[in-house]
Amino acid sequence: MEQREHTRLWWNQLWRGIVIVALVSGGFLAGFIARGHESATAQESGDSEFKILNQVDQLVRDNFVRDLPPDNTLEYAAIRGYLASLNDNYTFFNDPPVASSESDALAGRYGGIGVDVVRNEAGMIVLYPYPDSPAARAGVLDGDILLAVNDQPLDPNERLDVVRQMTRGEITEEGSGVKITVQQPNTTETRTYDIPFEEIIIPSIAWRVLAEAPELGYIQIKSFTSLTPEEVENAIADLRTKNITGLILDLRFNSGGLLQESIDVAGEFLNGGTIVIEQSRTTGEMVHEDTPGGVATDLPTIVLVNGGTASAAEVVAGALQDNGRAIIIGQRTFGKGSVQFIFGLEDGSSVHITASLWLTPSRTPLDGVGLMPNIEMIPDQNGRDVELGEAIRQLRQLLANS
Repeated sequence: MEQREHTRLWWNQLWRGIVIVALVSGGFLAGFIARGHESATAQESGDSEFKILNQVDQLVRDNFVRDLPPDNTLEYAAIRGYLASLNDNYTFFNDPPVASSESDALAGRYGGIGVDVVRNEAGMIVLYPYPDSPAARAGVLDGDILLAVNDQPLDPNERLDVVRQMTRGEITEEGSGVKITVQQPNTTETRTYDIPFEEIIIPSIAWRVLAEAPELGYIQIKSFTSLTPEEVENAIADLRTKNITGLILDLRFNSGGLLQESIDVAGEFLNGGTIVIEQSRTTGEMVHEDTPGGVATDLPTIVLVNGGTASAAEVVAGALQDNGRAIIIGQRTFGKGSVQFIFGLEDGSSVHITASLWLTPSRTPLDGVGLMPNIEMIPDQNGRDVELGEAIRQLRQLLANS
């Protein structure tokens, strides 16, 4: 009876977290993310709920010949199975270390060695160190294949979010860090580094005056973090000191980020008008309107997009396109027109739940479809940036006509 009661209480706790989403520890939302939902009412699951699930669990505990995994391992597996049944790729569960790392990354800073972790075409996990990061100073090179972490060989099929967490951690007074073994492609020599953790501030944008068109400014937004709106304001202020007359906003390969921050960035280019429309089961339809007075409303603007432009980046591109504020150049965007809430659970884990869909100001639904550019272009097979060249040509013509 004691074991059965433990099981009942365990499943009640699980479904409180997943169905009711009891304790909300994060004030952020990610992927295509909206802020809010800072609290939720906890409700006890009744004894009659999930009878078959409870029955199977008890039968396993009574009869399974081998030792069972820890309760939280079974709990996390049940959660992932439950969410997978929803057939929504953007509704998923993160265990505590990944949830913590994600929260830090959305804030634009975290403790770690400062590397991008990606999987190359051959399926290997490779590193790209940030400039002047602990990893770069230690000697890690762009494209290094990650072979081992703390002397443990790395499975190339390991989830990227798990590998990213391996390169991050708390910064302590006694010192903390990670030992990695890497290898350059097409070589046999391996290199091992002990790298200390430092606070890594992730720049979400880069900007410059174009060398080939010194009258034009260029801003690349890599993702939308809590720092992005301020960074965009600073970039525009700096570019104005260079006497630019037009601006190219590059959203290629920007996979999204925080919703409110993308709305704030779009507002810097608009002087009133609708930015995005949200449709939700709980709140109905919400129209996000711009407040006039952005810092770049007078600068003729071209926006660059491609198939890697998604989520919050599509909000900005769609808002500027539908309001007639910018010409969009490139390829059809990814088409992630949904909003995820991230709910923090009581053990430090988190769950992403698709909570609403978004439409462009002209009420065009983009989820699964994408945003069509005004000028569609085929990427150059030799790696030349033909989209940027076309943007310069179009912007110069626009300036001449005005």
